[in-house]
Amino acid sequence: MDSSSPHQLPARKPPLGRRPVSAPPSAGSGAAGGGSRWGRLVATVVVTVGAVTPGLMVPALAAPVPGAPPLSATAYGAAVTCFFACTAAGAPLARRIVPRMPVRAVLGAVGLLTVGVFAGLAVAGRAWQLCLLLALAGLGNAFTQPVAARVIAADIAPGRHSFAGGLFGASLGAGPFLPGLLVTLVGAPYGWRPALWTAAGLALLTLVAAALARPAADGRAVPEQGRAVTAAGAPAAVAAATPRTVGRVVVAWSAAAALATIGNNVGAAYFIQIGSASGFSAATAGTLQMVASVLGIVVRLASGGLADRAPHRIPRTVAVMMLTGTVGLAVIVVGTPVAFVAGALLAVAGGWGWTGLLLAATMRLLPGESARAGAAMQGGLFAGAAVGPLSFGVLSGQLGIPTTVGIAAVGPLLGALLLGVGIRALAKDGAGRAAPAAPPASAAVRADEAR
Repeated sequence: MDSSSPHQLPARKPPLGRRPVSAPPSAGSGAAGGGSRWGRLVATVVVTVGAVTPGLMVPALAAPVPGAPPLSATAYGAAVTCFFACTAAGAPLARRIVPRMPVRAVLGAVGLLTVGVFAGLAVAGRAWQLCLLLALAGLGNAFTQPVAARVIAADIAPGRHSFAGGLFGASLGAGPFLPGLLVTLVGAPYGWRPALWTAAGLALLTLVAAALARPAADGRAVPEQGRAVTAAGAPAAVAAATPRTVGRVVVAWSAAAALATIGNNVGAAYFIQIGSASGFSAATAGTLQMVASVLGIVVRLASGGLADRAPHRIPRTVAVMMLTGTVGLAVIVVGTPVAFVAGALLAVAGGWGWTGLLLAATMRLLPGESARAGAAMQGGLFAGAAVGPLSFGVLSGQLGIPTTVGIAAVGPLLGALLLGVGIRALAKDGAGRAAPAAPPASAAVRADEAR
């Protein structure tokens, strides 16, 4: 059962600084009524996996693979930076467009763009061509997180939002899987371009997923409910902190996501190159990347399911996972094959498993504003991701891979500290003032639909 009525189970005690808000009986149906429809979210996950793969595929093929363009590490870093920078820059635009368009239309456009980008990469051979194509892919990728937040809010019972966020986060965890698979099975034996043509063929599945992303059975998308519920199903807490404090916390958490991503993205995007520097062949490093990716998916799903039992603890859980990423990157610095395996699994699986949880926590802070929550996290994640590749390319050429990975380990540490600052601000503001009356759910819905 996804959630339950407040008359069936006792409500959990709201966290500090929050107060329960009741939703009107006619607040809608579907997810709001206690059920969840997972079809559109699964379709969104499939499209997101395809959309994020170009940004991880190119650096993976920068490892020793036959037929790869003779470009420097800096050139590859610049191309990948274009992908992540355009994703971050496109997040505000996506925030405004996503609520106004059908989900299927958004997903279909992103899927079609992904197929075109892979086909273009397969025939490209110059740095500017890689940069242009990955910039286009980044703009498409910018729409995935806002549309995922919209689907979660509309289709999934609020008591399952953390698991739903973990499921979406698993799409980022699955991102390294496809490059690792293609490098191992296609790139290493046959070359760079056949691997990209294969990726283009697989990307056609995103169009199928988009076509299957249908709204509610009655043909209408269920309106997003401007409320959340506790894991027990009772009306949840809406932030008692002032809107100004909530806004500052959202900015702080977005910055924390950026800092943590700087380090974690190095481990994910340059997994095969780092593995090769640690003594593994490209094919073996690709296999290890697939293992880390699968483990990361499991971590995201498990942590999301557990977080629904205590949603108010999600930010602290995210901070712990960021620290895990710091430890993993620090272990990689040792430079031995054993250290790489242990550190990479910690950095990619554990330290990179918090993305969906932080989205769920931000949605709780911004009830009725799912597109804003998704865009804030999308902007933070990919702003940090934009810094990592180019910095890695420049620094690794000057300082070597182990030292560069050690520098990257500072990012998740700073992210965890900044996340703690936001947690403390919410607790302090909530404890220092009386909780204001929350706006009616319908008003929150109208505010969200107006975007």
